[in-house]
Amino acid sequence: MDFKGRAADLDLLGRQLRSVIEGAGATRGKAVIMTGRRRVGKSRLVQEFCDRSGVPYVVFQATRGRNPVAERADFTAALAQSATMPGAELVAGLRAADWNQALRSLAIALPDDAPSIAVIDEVPWLVEGDAEFEGALQTVWDRHLSAKPVLLVLVGSDMSVMEALQSYGRPFFGRATKMTVQPLHLADVQAMTELDAADAVDALLITGGFPEIVQSWRPGLSRVDFLRAAATNPLSPLLVAGELSLLGEFPEASQSRAVLEAVGSGERTFSAIAAQAGGTGALPSGTLSPLLNTLQAKRVLAADLPLSGKADTKNKRYRIADPYLRFWLAFLQRGIPLIERGRGDLALERIERSWATWRGRAVEPVVRESLLRLLPDEHWPETEAVGGWWNRQNNPEVDLIGADREPVAGAVHFVGSIKWLESQPFGRREYDTLVRNVLAVPGAGPDTPLVAVSRSGVTDDLPLAAHWGPEDLVRAWQ
Repeated sequence: MDFKGRAADLDLLGRQLRSVIEGAGATRGKAVIMTGRRRVGKSRLVQEFCDRSGVPYVVFQATRGRNPVAERADFTAALAQSATMPGAELVAGLRAADWNQALRSLAIALPDDAPSIAVIDEVPWLVEGDAEFEGALQTVWDRHLSAKPVLLVLVGSDMSVMEALQSYGRPFFGRATKMTVQPLHLADVQAMTELDAADAVDALLITGGFPEIVQSWRPGLSRVDFLRAAATNPLSPLLVAGELSLLGEFPEASQSRAVLEAVGSGERTFSAIAAQAGGTGALPSGTLSPLLNTLQAKRVLAADLPLSGKADTKNKRYRIADPYLRFWLAFLQRGIPLIERGRGDLALERIERSWATWRGRAVEPVVRESLLRLLPDEHWPETEAVGGWWNRQNNPEVDLIGADREPVAGAVHFVGSIKWLESQPFGRREYDTLVRNVLAVPGAGPDTPLVAVSRSGVTDDLPLAAHWGPEDLVRAWQ
């Protein structure tokens, strides 16, 4: 399958390799810790980079739960079988008693006077399986690998473990740069699906920018037709990727899974999540708080605070961090049994009944992130935070707040609204509501500029400071 998108990621890795090629002195090697959500395409990206690099490389992928002895044997076998490593024959048949010896065999296989790439994939599973791995990695890097012109890429999906690898006090601290692989962005999704800007936003909300799902979207296919095709195929990537992603980190019966399902069903507050996830009784605060912290550390959940000129740390709202998992939990998890019974039509009807409402909230993070990319070149170059504002009663709830910083703004630059409906532009009624709501936002006032983001345009006579549509959101990522 042709590799599409990821131009910025490939360029970033290419620059790291060039620094290895151009390097001199005692420390020639470079290490990169590459992380990102499971199934976001890290392994495919790094393989494509290796194939394009034109230098010798070796890729090793760990296996979860495997015996460390067998894992080290596979590691040295991968080195010995590498067709591009000039020292491969030197480690053939080697049996490493520990990870120190296994990683030293990597140093032996790498060339001394030519650049090369070494990739170790699913590093968290190696850390989980053998407590000595981290220390051995640090020792061998310092004594052997860093002196060679090698780009060492450490890949892992458990973001909390990968970030801990480079934290102060851990053996590999300060030895690697960090690279986070994000899902495909909106412009990439549009290019791959060949949809117009508004429909490309829908495609992003459904696929989350996960490469294997976006690639299953036949170019030009409408949202309804794409979902209808998936609803007739229980093995569709749209259906199976969510379960595979969750099972990789959260067993089905775990409390973490229950919390995710509660947020995915639409609950946003601490108390509502506790009640929903607890089943027969609300989860105690002492149980739920660490679960929420862990899910945020893994970048599965995101927590938002109201953005304004006044601190409000107790009014937190939770959401599923990536759009695809949000869509899967809201619609597909319950729909899979229907699809497996041949009643995908019922699952599709459920989606259509709630689509407009669900999309209206799901699009908000996409809009805010896109505006952050647009604003420096447009009306508000000093705006460094775009969020929303709400009070305890969610009355009012304001979609867009632009400010100089977050979560407590020194200056509120604008207040705005998002209207994301087909054939219904942002009109006088929405403008009048925005005028009333701006007075409730701490730090804003009658003279604060008003803005709007609309899927279907804006009525011409409204005195807005600025407004944006789907084409502008796509442009932000081009």
